[in-house]
Amino acid sequence: MRTIKLDVNDSIFDKVMLFLNNFSKHDVQKNIEEKRITNKLNAISIKTKDFKFNRDEAINR
Repeated sequence: MRTIKLDVNDSIFDKVMLFLNNFSKHDVQKNIEEKRITNKLNAISIKTKDFKFNRDEAINR
């Protein structure tokens, strides 16, 4: 027996499982791992203590 590892999007997971279920349990053994991908956002800090904001200059940009 050989192993195939697939990362499947949730939108097609049911279709892939339907396809695999068409085979006998002897031919295909399924091991399903649930992995939820979370997006990590990195925040940055900008020091603006001594900076003077000019509205007219910003509008001209």
